[in-house]
Amino acid sequence: MKIAVFTDTYLPTVDGVVTSLLSTKHELERLGHEVVVFAPQVPGNGTGREKDVVWVRAREFRTYPGYRLAMFPGREVEQLEDIGADIVHSHGIGFMGIKGLWSAWQCKRPLILTFHTMIIDAMTYYTPFHLQLNLLERGLRLYLRVFLHKCRAVVVPTRAILREIEALAPRMRLTDVIPTGVDIQRFHPGVDGSAVRARWDLDGNDVVLHVGRIAQEKNLAALVQAFTYLKAWRPGAKLVFVGRGPYQAALQHLVRKKGLERDVVFAGFVPDEELPSYYAASDVFAIPSKFETQALVVLEAMASGKPVAGANFRAIPEFVRESYNGYLFRPEDPKVAAAAIDMCLEERDALGRNARTVAEGYTVEASTRRLVRIYEALIELSGRASA
Repeated sequence: MKIAVFTDTYLPTVDGVVTSLLSTKHELERLGHEVVVFAPQVPGNGTGREKDVVWVRAREFRTYPGYRLAMFPGREVEQLEDIGADIVHSHGIGFMGIKGLWSAWQCKRPLILTFHTMIIDAMTYYTPFHLQLNLLERGLRLYLRVFLHKCRAVVVPTRAILREIEALAPRMRLTDVIPTGVDIQRFHPGVDGSAVRARWDLDGNDVVLHVGRIAQEKNLAALVQAFTYLKAWRPGAKLVFVGRGPYQAALQHLVRKKGLERDVVFAGFVPDEELPSYYAASDVFAIPSKFETQALVVLEAMASGKPVAGANFRAIPEFVRESYNGYLFRPEDPKVAAAAIDMCLEERDALGRNARTVAEGYTVEASTRRLVRIYEALIELSGRASA
């Protein structure tokens, strides 16, 4: 099977969408399928096909560094035909999503969408338009409804997101909940984290880890606020941020303002091959975000045998089970968040074992095979329609 994937974000940018896409792409290829990614061009390179990527002309999105807008006319329809794709899979609803929608329609290929991002929530932080937010929200809701109704199938990573988009677009056709699976061979309790602990001088400390883009919508200021409470109870605690993003300078300023600069580590971007050792070096994973449609990092932490203290909001409670593999907290209450982290540290061994057990139910192989079955069904229906 040949699959054309359209995405608004791709390497070298690394975020949840890119991580999810790459994980699924690698598993599809392992299963014998061919995947070609259509993505906005990387600064400094040209456009056109390069191995398994078709780079599409794009411009910088200044409001959100690292992202580019593929807003120019291109040759995607012709390139899709040249590839001979059987199906089009969009991982975005921006300009590349529109290109995927148009190309699928022109080439008479079925279109499937994986809905990753609640853009209505993000618009407060990144809208480049000088419009009233209520008007912009109404426009986005209408746009999303039309886009979702045009897809032959819509996949979401959690039931919480399915409920939200069903309310938004009640006439969607085929829908399914397929979380992005985790590679339980890469992320597991046997990984050695000693080198990471030594690098950042973490030996002998309780280590709280967060992995992800450092962005304002991730509510990371609340995690720093929670850490101030935790330090009063556990003076030896350390907080480690893995990742980078547009909110990093502001977050570092808050850390200095709280006098925590010796106890908070900003590890920056970590190469993919080193990421499992960062989970291994931690004692608990913390995520205060209300923005997550899944949060694959939660499953990676759990697969690594680490308990999770997470916001009791949207997707996270579908994976974190209270007092079984972690604790949940109100994301707007830093003191309660600190208590959840503290309980995870106190019960880390039992919670960690249970976390691994839960993660084993969400493997990348199982999730990808479910996706392939949807592909096959859509291609079969498309073939009947054209026969």
